Amino acid sequence: MKITFIGADHEVTGSCHVLEACGKKILLDCGMEQGTNVYENADLPFEEGMIDYVLLSHAHIDHSGLLPLIYARGFRGQIMATDATADLCSIMLRDSAHIQMQEAEWRNRKAQRASDNAKVVPLYTMEDADGAIRHLVSFPYDEIEDLCEGIKFRFTDVGHLLGSASIEIWITENGVTKKLVFSGDIGNKKSTLIRDPQYVHDADVVIMESTYGNRVHTTEKPDYVGELATVISETLGRGGNVVIPSFAVGRTQEMLYYIREIKARNLVTNIPDFPVYVDSPLAVEATEVFKKNIETCFSAEALELVEQGINPITFPNLHLSITSDESKMINFDTEPKVILSASGMCDAGRIRHHLKHNLWRPESTVLFVGYQAVGTLGRILVDGKKEVKLFGEDIEVRADVKVLAGMSGHADRNGLLEWIGNIGGKPEKVFVVHGDDESAKVFTELLRENYGYDAYAPYSGTVYNMITGEFIYEATPVPVKKKAKRMSDVFARLVAAGQRLLSVIYKNEGLTNKDMAKFADQVNSLSDKWDR
Repeated sequence: MKITFIGADHEVTGSCHVLEACGKKILLDCGMEQGTNVYENADLPFEEGMIDYVLLSHAHIDHSGLLPLIYARGFRGQIMATDATADLCSIMLRDSAHIQMQEAEWRNRKAQRASDNAKVVPLYTMEDADGAIRHLVSFPYDEIEDLCEGIKFRFTDVGHLLGSASIEIWITENGVTKKLVFSGDIGNKKSTLIRDPQYVHDADVVIMESTYGNRVHTTEKPDYVGELATVISETLGRGGNVVIPSFAVGRTQEMLYYIREIKARNLVTNIPDFPVYVDSPLAVEATEVFKKNIETCFSAEALELVEQGINPITFPNLHLSITSDESKMINFDTEPKVILSASGMCDAGRIRHHLKHNLWRPESTVLFVGYQAVGTLGRILVDGKKEVKLFGEDIEVRADVKVLAGMSGHADRNGLLEWIGNIGGKPEKVFVVHGDDESAKVFTELLRENYGYDAYAPYSGTVYNMITGEFIYEATPVPVKKKAKRMSDVFARLVAAGQRLLSVIYKNEGLTNKDMAKFADQVNSLSDKWDR
């Protein structure tokens, strides 16, 4: 009965933890790393084909995005998820595969133009995504289910995303029973569209996130509707577009909820019927999944609107762009508008085209409404960079870059403390994961020093025995090495420069040019400088 920590350890993304018990090998999440990768991840302690089950907390790609990869490498087990998570994964994993294949195709075309024979292979294909999707098995919230002999589990709504869950796991092995709780991503109670987090009330061992473990969002509930209305009114009033990089699943639907209220209350008086474009096929499909799961996942406030016959995430002059041609036409239309497009961190997808067309326009606004991981284009813009490169072109940032402060799908420090505080007594061990290095360390110290928990922030590769309560192995951080490719590219440039120099020298053979001696002295001087 042991846990091995693989991903999202002292990092925010790439959630993956391994449970080995009752002769079974089980993954808790199988996520993709996004943004800057700080530490190397340990390898799985077995081949992917030996995995029996995956227990999936929710559909975000940093928790589910490597499911097609383990399928490609031989996984044929079952993926347990909530009903809504299974629905969302069925579209999100295909979208991720499309991005992988599209990116590889673009890089290969670029390499071909540069006469580079190196072949870029996508991380996985659409066939791999479809294969993983076929292994999804869906379950409702709040019911204890049998996983296999000796192991039971239950999904509890944790209010982070439609279908998101904390996972309770009861394990009985060799006459010993332990309860493991994996928090997943704990939601922010200020969400108006989906339910607040529900709590788990007992556990022996806890694995919990710490994304905002060192921060508090705000002491009062922000007026998102009022702030958003002000941004829209001011930007459209000066003839610009409001471009909102938004995660297709979750944040887009929440923004639609706020915009519906803005229109219903006529808060943008200068252009009351302003057009809104959702430019993401994934977001359109995800919105249908939200509508399907209204009864089980929506907040009381949203359900009240539904009972009045009001769809809480649609309104007049809302346009859904599906095809690439429809997407392109948005930027040829000069009417001021609101554009919601993925990805939320601007690292891929159609949002990059909208940024290319709007970042240089001082009348436009780029409004960020979610967490921006270090190393992403979104984070670079939020940090104030005045020039960025998009599609090989340098773009000057003249647009107004704003952040809707406090808008997060993650609980802050106080929300995390409230979640762990609802677990009765003190668990034997609390493992703090899914936060950057500082956040994980600060929150672990807070739990230990101020609240008396036996808390620990593991590095990737750490192995813990749940029965003895002892570490089998305590890993140390392994920083990610710089990519060797960059060094080889620079060396290739140097070799090319040397070859050009020789070409110039041979072209001047036999000439009595008085500058040749000076040229030779300069070459020798440069060689002396570097030949040390």
